[in-house]
Amino acid sequence: MSGQRVCVSDFEVEARKVLPKAVYDYYRSGAEEQHTLAENQAAFNRWHLIPRVLRDVSTVDLSVSVLGQRVSMPVCVAATAMQRMAHPEGETATARACRAVGTGMMLSSWATSTIEEVMSAMTSSAGDGGVLWLQLYIYKDRELTLSLVRRAEQAGYGGVFVTVDTPYLGRRWDDMRNRFKLPSHLSMSNFTSASLAFSEGDYGNDSGLAVYVAKAIDPTLSWDDIGWLKEHTRLPVIVKGIMNGTHTHGILVSNHGARQLDGVPATLEVLEEVVQAVQGRCDVFMDGGVRRGTDVLKALALGAKAVFIGRPVLWGLACQGEKGVTEVLELLKEELRLAMALSGCRSVSEVNRSLVRRAEFTSRI
Repeated sequence: MSGQRVCVSDFEVEARKVLPKAVYDYYRSGAEEQHTLAENQAAFNRWHLIPRVLRDVSTVDLSVSVLGQRVSMPVCVAATAMQRMAHPEGETATARACRAVGTGMMLSSWATSTIEEVMSAMTSSAGDGGVLWLQLYIYKDRELTLSLVRRAEQAGYGGVFVTVDTPYLGRRWDDMRNRFKLPSHLSMSNFTSASLAFSEGDYGNDSGLAVYVAKAIDPTLSWDDIGWLKEHTRLPVIVKGIMNGTHTHGILVSNHGARQLDGVPATLEVLEEVVQAVQGRCDVFMDGGVRRGTDVLKALALGAKAVFIGRPVLWGLACQGEKGVTEVLELLKEELRLAMALSGCRSVSEVNRSLVRRAEFTSRI
């Protein structure tokens, strides 16, 4: 282990040293020239915090309700695929860390641990409690798709985040150059057939995952299919991958970690538009570029109910498994607590739009 890790970027530096190049590139990279990848983080610097002072901030309450379930902070874990490439315990280690911290985790359909294994890890570990949700791709085989949802229901998951921005996989140049595929000892554990488990196949000179998506995922997906999914589950359905204010379902504002279409805006830049369009009819969440507690605070001020983090969790997992993920989550929790206190916010309910201004306006004061 390296020296003291004081911020999320310290975990990434360490993770890069221990991960195989193809795995690190897969986790880190965005689509094409990665303009949106850089923008996701840069967008936070275009907003300034306007603190309120002379308030008693001796106690700061970070807890929030996400889809009707209480979590210790408005920072939850996003779905990231194939976590056993980062650490042998993969998603189960992440689940135990989430329970220890008391927050929620979204499990990828492309996990290298099963739906049931991850719930077992969550419920059997120590902590104040955590929440699990399923991230879902709509497969061409609709019965297969519903079988994942039924398993999540039976296991006790709290909702389904359906990804709608991946009819095809974005052009991820690093993965193409590396001819990325899962290491031979791993598979997408929620599928029994070798082809759907991504454990074998002829992928040629392309990214293996791009070939997999083209073969398995349904590109005809439309809003009618969201209705179809809602008819077949009792769980809340949240649409993951919205980038404008024209839709009013349960929403996770996301550009897929900048891994699909390069050149789209940073998620923070479109968050407020989506929140305004929804007009309180449903909760709005956000992912993309969150690396600091101040980032979380800015997203909350612009209307997000909670944020989801992906890559920072992978860096923690690669560094030290469950302990590393716990460290990342606790670090962001304490950064957010301090940012709220220094901004005069004693609870998340006190965070509002007056707390932030675009940087170009504050520079004129």
